Amino acid sequence: MVIAAGVRISWPELPGNVHRAVEAIVGDRIVEAVSQVGGFSPGTADRVRTAGGLRAFVKAVHPSLNPHTPDMHRREALVMTALPARVPAPDLLGVHDDGEWVALVFEDVDGRQPATPWVRSEVDAVMAALRQMAETLTPAPVLDSRTAAEALADDFAGFDRLAADPHDDLDPWAAAHLDDLRDLARVGVAALAGDTLVHIDVRADNLLVRPDGSVVVVDWPWACTGPAWLDRLMVLVNVNLYGGHDVEHLLRSHLPDVPAEHISGVLAGCAGFFADSARRPAPPGLPTVREFQRAQAEATLRWLRIR
Repeated sequence: MVIAAGVRISWPELPGNVHRAVEAIVGDRIVEAVSQVGGFSPGTADRVRTAGGLRAFVKAVHPSLNPHTPDMHRREALVMTALPARVPAPDLLGVHDDGEWVALVFEDVDGRQPATPWVRSEVDAVMAALRQMAETLTPAPVLDSRTAAEALADDFAGFDRLAADPHDDLDPWAAAHLDDLRDLARVGVAALAGDTLVHIDVRADNLLVRPDGSVVVVDWPWACTGPAWLDRLMVLVNVNLYGGHDVEHLLRSHLPDVPAEHISGVLAGCAGFFADSARRPAPPGLPTVREFQRAQAEATLRWLRIR
């Protein structure tokens, strides 16, 4: 299985002014930094420790590493400042933004990513945390007017692009049912209405499980308003990717009241996005993202065939 990973730079590679800004935020000199794996940011992702023993998590990026990631960091900072304290997300300690380098400094969460393939106890714990999170974030805190339908409409048009510009690697079943999948993905976009602030990118590498089993959700740049059940479905897309579970049974357990056509529509939109994106060149600093998307397309299409 291809892991979600960018090409990280590390704490020593950051310029001195960024070091000084981060140290001003945490209030002490940083003496240790340990780079973290997982996720697709090409910038830093370091757990740091100060001379006085304080700990924090720092991620920083420059446009030369990836032109879009600095704005994602800025967006995430806005989201984090709007989240209520009850949301299971790390506290944002401070931001450095000099117009090029953008660094976010968070509390360091004592936790690990869920095991993959997923284990049932962690699936259930994440689902419970996301259900409670959705209740806390309904109605959504005021951020801007972006909705999940607006955020995902272009992504969910992947099968339209594949129909207009076919390629030989498209799954044969998908190619034979392309018109049906295009229609279904449009149903998926229509199903994204809601007034809950949703993360929309919940997967194993954006979650931490504390030693007591509680769950923390990280990496919030894509947050927007949508249906309260969307994040739980996104987790099941990830569970399905790694295998080992009957995802239809998990759907019945955790999303029993969501119309079947809404589930299939969102899955079709995701599959189209993954399949269309996987055929494109890798973006700067993200060499494995296309292989990861290809694996997600294959797994999601297998699930759709069952449905």
